[in-house]
Amino acid sequence: MASDSRGAIYAAAAGNLAIAVSKAVAFGFTGSSAMLTEAVHSLVDTGNQGLLLLGLRRASRPPDAGHPFGHGMELYFWSFVVALMIFALGGAFSIYEGFLKVREPEPLRQAWINFLVLGLAILFEGGSFLVAWREHRRRTPSGRFFANVRASKDPSLFAVLLEDGAALTGLVFALLGVTGASLGLVWADGAASIAIGLLLTAVAVFMANETRSLLTGEAASGAVVAEVRRILETDPAVVEVVEILSLHLGPQEVLVGVTIDFRDDLPGGEIEEVAHRLSRDIQASQPEITRLFLRPGRLSEPVPDPVILDY
Repeated sequence: MASDSRGAIYAAAAGNLAIAVSKAVAFGFTGSSAMLTEAVHSLVDTGNQGLLLLGLRRASRPPDAGHPFGHGMELYFWSFVVALMIFALGGAFSIYEGFLKVREPEPLRQAWINFLVLGLAILFEGGSFLVAWREHRRRTPSGRFFANVRASKDPSLFAVLLEDGAALTGLVFALLGVTGASLGLVWADGAASIAIGLLLTAVAVFMANETRSLLTGEAASGAVVAEVRRILETDPAVVEVVEILSLHLGPQEVLVGVTIDFRDDLPGGEIEEVAHRLSRDIQASQPEITRLFLRPGRLSEPVPDPVILDY
């Protein structure tokens, strides 16, 4: 399960709550649209971390009669809700607020407060991002960042990474907007809000697409499937691996169904022993495979429906 990401989520939630309060105070003193946008952004992020923790808790429940394969997919659902919140409460609001400020710009009051709060916010967000980044690198020590995020099956971790990355970038936009407004370009503050809104919208669309794929039945990684095939094909009792089907039930929970052509001279009792051996070897090699179904069949004929050996 994705419980290892809880530390990153707690760090992000604490940082975002402190930042949201400081940005709201700065907006009250200065009237900066970018600061209001950033305060809403941080408040939404805090709520999002709460939803991810709720998803982790509900996903960790054991299987029951209504959910015999467990509740792991609940995490995918709540991660999709997080993406919707980023879009609706973060991106859309920021663009709307920025548009109003560009159309009717107002000079900033006590701009130094904005610079102070933005500097502190960058420190808080940087620390939160560093915690999430270390956890990400621990799980995926090599490779390109976005390729790893797209390959990740744990939305609770990549959601925090993307949120914190977007927050840091948004703070840079806000800093540029406040600086421009302080130098007489009063429209720059609203333009920064629009830029932040577009950034959040892009992050929300990316997250929604990734969680959509997981919600609709994403297969295990190619490396996991290849290792399962290798173990099966090297067993002397197996003539051919007809089919391997897989499905992620959660970040660290994979269901695998395999159709195998066994040797014709194997008696029924020995087939059961072979199935047990194959199941043991596969799950020892790939512990994330929590459910493994084996059934006999040939490539040249329909796979029989009857016996399913579940180990």
